[in-house]
Amino acid sequence: MTDRHAHLVGSLPAENAAAAMGLATERLGSELPCLPDGETGDRQNWVLNVIEGFRDHPDVRLVKDGGWSGYQDIPRFGVRSGHRLDGSTIKLGIAAAAALAKPEFAALRPKLADGARFQVGIPGDLDLALFTFGPTGPLRHRRPFTDALAAAMREVHGLFGDDVVFQIEVPAELVFVVKAPGPVRSAIAVPLSRGIAALVRCAPPGARFGVHLCLGDMNHQALAKTGSAAPLTVLTNAIASRWPDGWPLEFVHLPLAAADEQPATDAGFYAPLAGLALPSHVRLVAGFAHETQDAATQFRIRQHIEEAVGHPVDISTSCGLGRREPQAASAALDRIKLLLGPAS
Repeated sequence: MTDRHAHLVGSLPAENAAAAMGLATERLGSELPCLPDGETGDRQNWVLNVIEGFRDHPDVRLVKDGGWSGYQDIPRFGVRSGHRLDGSTIKLGIAAAAALAKPEFAALRPKLADGARFQVGIPGDLDLALFTFGPTGPLRHRRPFTDALAAAMREVHGLFGDDVVFQIEVPAELVFVVKAPGPVRSAIAVPLSRGIAALVRCAPPGARFGVHLCLGDMNHQALAKTGSAAPLTVLTNAIASRWPDGWPLEFVHLPLAAADEQPATDAGFYAPLAGLALPSHVRLVAGFAHETQDAATQFRIRQHIEEAVGHPVDISTSCGLGRREPQAASAALDRIKLLLGPAS
């Protein structure tokens, strides 16, 4: 790894996929080894649209309403008595959106990095179960989401083959590790990483993957904050050590800022990244690009990160840009591009 690339987590504030992909290509083009479709429309708020879809599901009932104004204002659902939730009835919209974006990706691909792939976000099955059904969801209702995600990955892989990379997105797993006391973080990360590996194995063999660790970005606010990169290192190493053979891991994205809050400036915050144990072929994506922090400080942060890990890193924001105003999102894209080059 001798150079840097840009990475976009997924969402962009644009009217449609063509506009989002065009904007990304215009700003970053040849710096992008992966191009998402921008997750526009009702997909810009990650899985909110999926959860809202359960309001009309015949096997599900609303237990507690919520308006999504914050993390404490989320609707909660339950499976109706005598009913069973089946994965085939869960509407994710992932495969349909990918099919619609395929022609645009083919047209833009020559302007991207050599060998660029189409990037498709895959929310964790634990996360979907948790955010839909509450704390007992992962224990009681995870399997239907696993099956629905598996079907989506099979369909998308059938459309794109080796030209797609699935980005597994796991905020709940990271928040669990962040909030755990330091001595037990590794023990908590083990079962969480095994669950991620099990979801990966549901994709066709040979399917390519990346992982987006996430601190949350609802309404551009973080679900949790961390005092150092130590929890991210713990979970990343647990995932990497249990990653299944036969499903190539292309990158791991680390959120090094908390949504609207600027990243830490002290080198000590990033020092735990020295303990990362990623295979050499896996790209490390540092999610610290922040348009409201001055560029000189951002370059110093990049230096802290690269000195800790011992090599250049790819550059990204901490999460998708769909929750930002278009002007702020464009400024973030420009900041990513600036941080790919030499410090000024």
